Amino acid sequence: MIDKEKKKLNMKVQWTKFAVVTLLYLIFLYWLESWLGLIVVPFIFDVYITKKIRWQWWKDSERPVRFIMSWVDALVFALVAVYFINLFFFQNYVIPSSSLEKSLLTGDYLFVSKVSYGPRIPQTPLTMPLTQHTLPVFGCKSYIEWPQWDYRRAKGLGKVELNDIVVFNYPAGDTLVSSPQYQAADYYQMCYSYGSQLIMDHPDMSKLTPQQQRDWYNRVYNIGRNYILDNHPEFGSIISRPVDRRENYVKRCVGLPGQTLQIKDRIVYLDGKPNKEPDNVQYTYNVKLNQPLPDDLMHELGISMEDLTSLNQNGYMPLTKKAATALAKRRDLVASIALNTEATVGDIYPLNAYTGWTRDNYGPVWIPQKGKTITLNMKNIAVYERPIRVYEGNQLEVKNGKIYINGKQTDKYTFKMDYYWMMGDNRHNSADSRYWGFVPEDHIVGKPIFIWWSHSPDHPGFSGIRWSRLFRFVDNIK
Repeated sequence: MIDKEKKKLNMKVQWTKFAVVTLLYLIFLYWLESWLGLIVVPFIFDVYITKKIRWQWWKDSERPVRFIMSWVDALVFALVAVYFINLFFFQNYVIPSSSLEKSLLTGDYLFVSKVSYGPRIPQTPLTMPLTQHTLPVFGCKSYIEWPQWDYRRAKGLGKVELNDIVVFNYPAGDTLVSSPQYQAADYYQMCYSYGSQLIMDHPDMSKLTPQQQRDWYNRVYNIGRNYILDNHPEFGSIISRPVDRRENYVKRCVGLPGQTLQIKDRIVYLDGKPNKEPDNVQYTYNVKLNQPLPDDLMHELGISMEDLTSLNQNGYMPLTKKAATALAKRRDLVASIALNTEATVGDIYPLNAYTGWTRDNYGPVWIPQKGKTITLNMKNIAVYERPIRVYEGNQLEVKNGKIYINGKQTDKYTFKMDYYWMMGDNRHNSADSRYWGFVPEDHIVGKPIFIWWSHSPDHPGFSGIRWSRLFRFVDNIK
């Protein structure tokens, strides 16, 4: 800026602006408990007071340059503003699947507050705004892995409470394959599944010792992993993602740090007491129809086209208790209806141990709590191995029935973080903690506050807008 223009400024006003902006910025840094941002203060001072740097040099340029740079300046400002807001205050999230139906529906757009639980200080700070991990069109990473900062979280308005609906980073998303068609799949499930299919001799797991079971599952995993590596054209490379660059999931918190959780006949028990089920919890029912369901009845009972597809392909579909009762009364439409009690064993967390647990009968498991110490043994090490080794960064080995952490034999471990147990309300159609275990506190993203838009995928255009769900508070959905 030339001296003439600088002389036109009212310096009292400029100093006032500088003081207000600087004060707000210092309050923000105090909230984050990070004074590294003080390096920005001299630049704020220059913008309002000294004006040594010509921040908008292009305004004195010829028309084409001035026109282009005005748009570039606006876009850069918008991207920086969005990046800042998404990191520390709020972001949008759309429900992509039916795992939380009928509480949250596919096509619900959520306003997610970062302030409710406290925003995380960026662990992967160099990333393209408006992207999670992949650049559109180009298909490459949208972030630079260096630097990687340790986990820290600013103070929030509260903590995760029981039955909160929570957005978090996918815990099992630390490792995946690069092929687009498999990126949504659980890499660890893939390894164990392929390994199990390739091994011919399957022993009776109930007759093996815990160490023998562990050795068996290690063999299965390694065979499956090598199969993926050997079939690079199909699967691509095995890649990893930092915590905050993993996929975002949304589930309901049904277990808090320090609680003992058990699922008995589909009901979640905490410390021996049943937890209240969500009002619109769903389970799958085996249904046989005499004739197709009318559209008006489907709309009344909240039955989607995805539900009908499941019925046609599998013979069952997810229903609330209310919907199941209503269908049972329609003998003109329904020949039979019964709760689906089928449940598999091998795909349940932990994947490297024989427990006999199923989706409807699980545990008991103690949910790790920060500062609490657990006694480890061969029966529970598989449950707590991933938190100890992956989430808290320790070396863990099991040799000859003995547990070694960071090279030292031990039967104790004190957890460094709080952990949570997350489940979908569509209990028979939800990939959740029953399949990939605990959710560490450093994976927590935020709390959905309200639904700002909702559109049914079954009804395109204006007719698909769910007017009754607009601006509905999520806390009111129990």
